[in-house]
Amino acid sequence: MIELRPLNNLSVHLDRLIKGRLWLKVIIGLFLGAGLGILINPSSGFVSESLSLSLANWLDLPGQIFMRLVQMIMIPLIFASIISGIIGNTSDNLKTFGIRLLLYFIFTTIIAISIGLVVTLIMKPGQYIFKLGGFPNSGEKALETAEQQPNIIDNIPEAISKLIPNNPLESILMGEMLGVVIFTIIIGVAITQLKSDTASPIIRFVEAIQKICMIVVSWAMMLVPYAVFGLMAALLSKIGIEIFLGLGYYMLVVILGLTFLVIFYVLMVFLVTRRNPFTFLSLIREPQLLAFSTASSAAVMPLSMKTADQKLGVSSNISDFVIPVGATINMDGTALFQCVTTLFMAQAYGVELSLINLVLITFTVVAASIGTPAIPGGGVIILASVLQSVGIPIDGLIVIIGIDRILGMFRTAVNVTGDLTASVIFNKFYGALSNKPLSKNE
Repeated sequence: MIELRPLNNLSVHLDRLIKGRLWLKVIIGLFLGAGLGILINPSSGFVSESLSLSLANWLDLPGQIFMRLVQMIMIPLIFASIISGIIGNTSDNLKTFGIRLLLYFIFTTIIAISIGLVVTLIMKPGQYIFKLGGFPNSGEKALETAEQQPNIIDNIPEAISKLIPNNPLESILMGEMLGVVIFTIIIGVAITQLKSDTASPIIRFVEAIQKICMIVVSWAMMLVPYAVFGLMAALLSKIGIEIFLGLGYYMLVVILGLTFLVIFYVLMVFLVTRRNPFTFLSLIREPQLLAFSTASSAAVMPLSMKTADQKLGVSSNISDFVIPVGATINMDGTALFQCVTTLFMAQAYGVELSLINLVLITFTVVAASIGTPAIPGGGVIILASVLQSVGIPIDGLIVIIGIDRILGMFRTAVNVTGDLTASVIFNKFYGALSNKPLSKNE
């Protein structure tokens, strides 16, 4: 089989952005945007409401262009990267590798949900809202709805059968990432069964797609500081500071849970690979900061693969497969957020959740997080189905949407950390042929 060149050889277009300290520009844009947003907020008294709205629309423009570029290139990049990762692994390794990777992702998702359950049940962030009167439509209706549980057991066979898309083009057009990933894995495995002369043009075509994607991503990345500046300014110009103060405790619980999850990751890295946790965190700071600023794990995927290859010493065959798959189905930070928010909403509505409800939430969040889009706001989109599974009214989601951008930054940084952690761990067992030294050089 003809070898595919590692993705880090195709990511030269990101080099000048990294050397130019893109992450520092992003942080500066973040704070400047927050300051401008507070300044042009109508509650500050400096500008009128109509002028504030008009300014917010223009400030939001670079961010919208950036996100559309990312969404445009996300599917071809995932398609090419997963296929290259499969081709780079032997067929014998691929069977055990893929199954163990899926089991690992399910394991870490359950750990994330467990952390969210414990932190929320102890700190009870929703009780404060409930004492103030709760969210709209709270009361007996919510309690009655909570008792109407869907029969999940009967739906499992249908859900499993629908994992394989009957029309891949429909999955691509609808943005159903899980269907795209499964279709790509099937195609990638099929390519490994072809003879070298037949597979050669396909492999070169995949390599060309990767290179084109990297060029488009580099264009998008040049917009990041301006996009972050505009998005933060637009966000804080529309949302009053008092909302942040009122929901601050809930946000603190989410961030605390995410912090515990990161601690779990670095402990896994230390126990499995014996690497210094602080060194590991310092080496992945650029993907983390970029994930924090863009709130899109898909946008950070090329930089994550480059960091895994060049700084963490991960075999490119491992990172090219683990990170694209992880960016689609390994949403631990999002799963924790969904779990905390579900319990928070239940507490705010005064809904008592039984042990069966909590187990149902766990299974629903595991399934829902796998299909969460790797774009800003994806977690809230899926959250509605989680709330409905336990009968909690979704009316209060409008409040969560207001602060989701900020929480999305934190959970996306954690999602990317989880993908890089998985790369390091699986490289320990499957990347023995790659002996690249750790380096802090940029």
